[in-house]
Amino acid sequence: MQNNKNIADLIEEFLSYIFGVRNVSPRTVESYRNDMAHFLQMIDKDAPLSSITLADLQICIASLSEQNYAATSINRFISALRTFFDYCYRLGYISTNPAARLKNIKAPQKMPKFLFQSESDELCAMPDKLNILWPVRDKAIIECLYSSGCRVSELAGIKIADLDKNLRSAIVLGKGSKERRVYFSPEAAAALKEYLEDRLKKFPRAKDMPEVFLNMQGNKISRTSIYTVISRYSGVEGTNHPVSPHALRHTFATTMLNNGADIRIVQELLGHANISTTQRYTHVTTAQLVKTYNQAHPHGSGAEIDKEILPAEEKQKK
Repeated sequence: MQNNKNIADLIEEFLSYIFGVRNVSPRTVESYRNDMAHFLQMIDKDAPLSSITLADLQICIASLSEQNYAATSINRFISALRTFFDYCYRLGYISTNPAARLKNIKAPQKMPKFLFQSESDELCAMPDKLNILWPVRDKAIIECLYSSGCRVSELAGIKIADLDKNLRSAIVLGKGSKERRVYFSPEAAAALKEYLEDRLKKFPRAKDMPEVFLNMQGNKISRTSIYTVISRYSGVEGTNHPVSPHALRHTFATTMLNNGADIRIVQELLGHANISTTQRYTHVTTAQLVKTYNQAHPHGSGAEIDKEILPAEEKQKK
């Protein structure tokens, strides 16, 4: 195929494709847009795409490293390059794909942050103790996040029609616009019932609103508002153990696996496309418990984790 488009035009076409055809989320598209903007800044915009070589791409990556970008950000940039050049190659805009041989850089392994049972119970109890924000709603948010493993965006997007009649489960829209069912504990269902009743008293017009969770003005709640809720109750006003909403998702996963749940069931409940993403939670609890033991027990060895009592996979990470 003859290609008369410049690189900037091809990038716009690519972004439209992943949004409109591949149904990628707006947030992901924006990440791709930012990464491709970095790419445009580091190359000759007027050069044909076919002139870009593997060495050119490696120079772009090295530039980010020199600017002290985090390994995760650099790997996201590499992924964006691979996806863009693969798109152009498949459509015949280029005859060879210089990004096909790009490899991710090694990123440090981070343990997902999670809460122990006592910490989770304390956080769930905070809305009843504190007279801030909208306690009835906030308790429902915390309980639902903790018992379902929902992503923040998934919880914010739940509609009344998505709930079952007993409020024990809901259909959520996950990454890639894939639907799945998540489940709520009896405590979460009770909190949700109380909130839905209070929701109508506080905002009578809410009976015509499809979304379950509303903000303080009676409109659909945003991801940012949910972050604010968790931040307030886990901050100095509350437990004084600051966490993000995602920590409750991590807590759900580690609790399920630690209590014997099958990893593929947990994968399904979390909406992970790859089981390798779920597998990292099988190592989290062991390492964290060992560290806590060493710090708290009189016969512990201090703050460092004793590698000899970790699983083989964890030893390789340390």
